[in-house]
Amino acid sequence: MTIMGFAQRLPVRFYTDLQDVVRAAAEQAGYAALLTDDPEDVAYLTGFFHHPCERPVAVLLPVDGPAVLLLPELEAEHAQVQNAAAELIAYPEFPGIREPFAFLADRARGRVGFPPSMSVGRLDLVRAALPGAELSPTDLVMRERYRKRPEEVALHQEAARITDLMLVEGRKLVEDAIAAGGELPSEAELAAHVSSVGTGTMYADHDDVVVVSFLAGGLVYAARNSARPHGLPSAYRLQPGDTFVLSLGCAVGGRFVEGERTFVLGEPTAEQERYYTAVQQAQQTGTEALRPGLTCAEANKICLDVIRSAGLGRYLRHRQGHGIGLGMHEPPWLEDGDPTVLEPGMVVSNEPGIYVPDHGGYRISDSMLITEEGARPFTAYPRGLADVIVPV
Repeated sequence: MTIMGFAQRLPVRFYTDLQDVVRAAAEQAGYAALLTDDPEDVAYLTGFFHHPCERPVAVLLPVDGPAVLLLPELEAEHAQVQNAAAELIAYPEFPGIREPFAFLADRARGRVGFPPSMSVGRLDLVRAALPGAELSPTDLVMRERYRKRPEEVALHQEAARITDLMLVEGRKLVEDAIAAGGELPSEAELAAHVSSVGTGTMYADHDDVVVVSFLAGGLVYAARNSARPHGLPSAYRLQPGDTFVLSLGCAVGGRFVEGERTFVLGEPTAEQERYYTAVQQAQQTGTEALRPGLTCAEANKICLDVIRSAGLGRYLRHRQGHGIGLGMHEPPWLEDGDPTVLEPGMVVSNEPGIYVPDHGGYRISDSMLITEEGARPFTAYPRGLADVIVPV
């Protein structure tokens, strides 16, 4: 079944239109073709999602010809089932008697752009296999990915609905344990529960789920463990008085959203209230700073200065946020060193946080769509202190 006709997989026409836009940009930049082996670029340009491994999968997009998807024979049927918007060129196996990229030798000539993410080893193979190509690094495809099209925005919005549901159900698992009078769940049990809710909802509500390496779930940590921003779930069981963080997200149609909330088990202490309030105010200020025309660096400073002004700057461990799309983390970066100007259609996280050693961490995150007027969150779970207190 689907929700109101909602489909995860975008139609072939979306990709062919997108390819024309990228071709025009490549031609204007002086390229004869673009070649990318980045799995997210491959999915972006053709709609083919795959599990990356040692066997090369790449897209060649000439400015004056059809898109070509190079892939091993064992993946060809997968691409056909996904209606990949490209001509398929399948090689027998890797490393192969004939090097895989050699199958593109008669099509890749002139100035060919490749992504900076291509490994040195892969680049050496490409250079040897494509003697007629003048290879030049470019982030052209990545920059095209910055601005999401309406069809992509719909996928992000659906991912946000499921992320909010996981937050609700994660909290409910804790509340149910409290009501039953038994032991509270561990970080690992909470993580497994929300992952099950997310993936279960995905398959129950959608046909033809687009499977990516991370479909639904996230990080769960409590008390002192949450003072490490990317700590992994452990066997630690929640205790009254703890803060705990549900750092969750999912991908619908390959488009990610993240939503994070910090909860307090019981009435917060003055110290907990101070920390939470500072982060909440920083996140709200960060939302107001995300507007077209401002640079990522400027927005980051405006957001994090709230925490510094509260006297808590020593507990900062990371930037305001990052871009989100086919990658959970992708450019642009809401950080002092990124001069990228915010534009309508960009999707970024807004996730200021503080991390107090031997006490805990506090982070609130929403995935934000930059609009002509400013920014709006995809995720909607409440953010006020009263909203995140779990009575015990």
